[in-house]
Amino acid sequence: MTATDTSNRICVRCTVAGHVQGVFFRASAREEALRLGVTGHARNLPDGSVEVLACGEPDAVNHLREWLRRGPPQAEVTGVACEAVDYRLISGFATN
Repeated sequence: MTATDTSNRICVRCTVAGHVQGVFFRASAREEALRLGVTGHARNLPDGSVEVLACGEPDAVNHLREWLRRGPPQAEVTGVACEAVDYRLISGFATN
């Protein structure tokens, strides 16, 4: 696979519920995503949850999905709902 071949890449959008704001969840998700080579973003939602868009190799994205179920030590994750979305080429991993 070449660097521009995206045929084996996926994107998922996950909503993480629980005590996930104000506990470094987004920054920790970014660190984990970058470690795995996953691009996308993590952002706080008005209802207190966090949305994570994760794009990359299926194994790496699935590893990040599993990490989202735990989160950083300060977080208390009560649920994670993910849906597949169309792949998009994104550079880096933003926390906004």
